[in-house]
Amino acid sequence: MSNIRSGFLENTIAQISTPVGTGGISIVRISGVDSLSILNNIFRGKKEVSEIKSHTINYGNIVDHNNKVLDEVLVTVMYAPNTYTKENVVEINCHGGIKSVQAVLTEVLKNGARLAEAGEFTKRAFLNGRIDLSQAEAVISVINAKTEIEQEIAIKQLKGELSKKVRSFREKILTMVAHIEASIDYPEHDMEDSNLLQVKESVSDLKSQIKKLYDTADSGKILMNGIETVILGKPNVGKSSLLNVLLDEERAIVTDIAGTTRDVLQEHISIENIALKIADTAGIRETDNEIEKIGVEKSRQQAQKADLILLVLDGSRELEKQDTDIIEFMSDKKSIVLINKSDLNSKISHSDISKKISGNVIAISTKDRSGIDTLKSAIKEMFYNDEIALNDEIFIYSLRHKAALERTISSLSFVINTIDSALGEDLLTIDLMDAYKSLGEIIGETIEDDVVDKIFSEFCLGK
Repeated sequence: MSNIRSGFLENTIAQISTPVGTGGISIVRISGVDSLSILNNIFRGKKEVSEIKSHTINYGNIVDHNNKVLDEVLVTVMYAPNTYTKENVVEINCHGGIKSVQAVLTEVLKNGARLAEAGEFTKRAFLNGRIDLSQAEAVISVINAKTEIEQEIAIKQLKGELSKKVRSFREKILTMVAHIEASIDYPEHDMEDSNLLQVKESVSDLKSQIKKLYDTADSGKILMNGIETVILGKPNVGKSSLLNVLLDEERAIVTDIAGTTRDVLQEHISIENIALKIADTAGIRETDNEIEKIGVEKSRQQAQKADLILLVLDGSRELEKQDTDIIEFMSDKKSIVLINKSDLNSKISHSDISKKISGNVIAISTKDRSGIDTLKSAIKEMFYNDEIALNDEIFIYSLRHKAALERTISSLSFVINTIDSALGEDLLTIDLMDAYKSLGEIIGETIEDDVVDKIFSEFCLGK
């Protein structure tokens, strides 16, 4: 981490920390060694900047070098180290107009600050040791949370619950390494078979604990990122109507003309506090229309990567080859078959479908909304089965964390194999330290600079 720290913390940064647009207030945030001197140059209030107490709100004006008033503001000064970045931080609350906040930011930059990069305030909090890398990643998860469950999981990680667990794993590894190295350094205390067996049991127990955390990854990904859901079916079966019903708005165009949907239409919805990233796709059929062909291919691609497929069938018509081809295509996926138009005389029975595919078969009507509540309950049961206890469990949802845990488990398996094969004790410490390093990547203690840069580049400006 030395390269990323070098020179990075020596300058002062500034950025607008509120969304661009007209609103009640906009906030310009400043952090770094020159924050107070910059404020002293541009702020005129009842008190001198040097007299302002930390974490207090102060009324005044921001002025340019000619003492022209740029905006009437409220200023908060926060002295290091009790700040978000552990540096001196200033927040200027301006009026919410685009011009006013830009004028204030421009004046801050003229007086010595540079424009902050995406996520740079949080990056400084990480580099200055206020939070570790997993907590820093949780910041953006809290910001992006769309459901209470997402927010709760992200807050747990932000509070350091994942960090504590990872650190406890690393401490156990160091204890084992110290024990093994003592026997290497002092041959008279060579490890006996009983001691090696004890090490094996300790490693096996630790591996089980880490595997338990690793196994939360799939549920964690779905809880945080939403269930990747694709509505599939041939043209004119009611796919777009289903999307509109689930969204409770007329989002997709619905007509009697086959092939109306030519592209993938994606939306986010919440069902019983569970997020779905749902995609309405072009009807799958053979077609000579080049544009529609592209849409059909996109439908297939979306289906391939989906967590859940909602296959819509037209219950007022008998099953056709197009229907059975789609059923065959999605046979290895989690799916729910929806027999639409239950308000009409049905020509498709549940038994017809059950013979061809396992899983839920639900009769619905997008016209009178019957069966929609049954569909929502089925989705919840299919993915969560009432087994998730958010109050007690820590979930990992980052692919980076999952990969690090996978490498950790692999290294611990090597340790067990080495003991079983009666190989040298020095090999045990090598694999244990590899596991230790992999765990360190999660909290940022052993990680490459370019990975850190990539993580923070995905943050919003001003955070």
